[in-house]
Amino acid sequence: MDTSGTNRRVRKLMTALRNGELVPRPEFQRRLVWTNRHKEKFLETVLMEYPFPEIYIASSNVDPDTGEGIEMLVDGQQRITTLFQYFSGSKDLQLKKLPSYAELAKEEKVKFLDYEVVVRDLGTKSIGEIREVFERINSTQYALNAMEIRNARYDGELKKCVEELSQNSFFIENSVFRITDIRRMRDVSFSLSLIISILGGYSNREDRFDEFLSKYNDEFPQSEEILANLDAVFDIINKCKFDPKHRVWGKTDLFTLIVELYKAKFRDSIKIKIAKLEDSLKGFYKIVGDSEDEEDVNKKSYIYYKATVQASNDRLNRVRRGEILSEIIANC
Repeated sequence: MDTSGTNRRVRKLMTALRNGELVPRPEFQRRLVWTNRHKEKFLETVLMEYPFPEIYIASSNVDPDTGEGIEMLVDGQQRITTLFQYFSGSKDLQLKKLPSYAELAKEEKVKFLDYEVVVRDLGTKSIGEIREVFERINSTQYALNAMEIRNARYDGELKKCVEELSQNSFFIENSVFRITDIRRMRDVSFSLSLIISILGGYSNREDRFDEFLSKYNDEFPQSEEILANLDAVFDIINKCKFDPKHRVWGKTDLFTLIVELYKAKFRDSIKIKIAKLEDSLKGFYKIVGDSEDEEDVNKKSYIYYKATVQASNDRLNRVRRGEILSEIIANC
């Protein structure tokens, strides 16, 4: 594949974007989400006339009679989009340290518009070929799972809170996550589900991950409070002195217990008696382990058991487990 590297001034790229001659977000690209902090840091690089890595473009849908066509950004969408937001005064860009484009002196505006971006032109390619190039530029050694893709897309405040939670000593000391879980970011996914369930109630699997990561990308003011409250919940669970091989350390059971203890203590202000909670939970979990007979179908222990072995991450089964544990906790 022949490619050519050239320089294009920012003003040329801005004009192409405004006229629809350059498409910054082809449908196949991941919707990368930069925080305003990242955007401002990048703009500072440009205003100080420092270089940034080359972008990739390719031509598509060229009219052979008129020679007119459009170009697509194969790689570099966030950089170019951020430049355009700055140039156009977009409300999506919130500056804290830098002056807006409108506030720049005339010579500073000219300097910004004359900044040269290194562009690698892939020539005329079909959408299929452009997609293939994009995937190869952004390829990794193995297929990314959903959480790993989100990790590449989001780098905001909620994500930082979730990462800190996933590394809490409570999970390490109780061997909640295996090495393979950590390698594939299942510990981060678990922690994100916890916080979302605390803030917005139970949901299906990872249905609301993107919603919350996007909503709290720039700011997550509840971070310190939630982490401190979860430490208090972890302390309660540790004081119950469960055996290291107890079923409570399974991710499904532990997830529900953490959420319901959090809600009881910090939403409903229930004063929990640790000794009574320990006896109640150990007694209940023991019955759950024996509740495999269909004759027990109407017993709460059997309903709970079924909700842990069938579609355990679905909202309905999370709610069922939560309601049962909530009643047990309330009685303590």
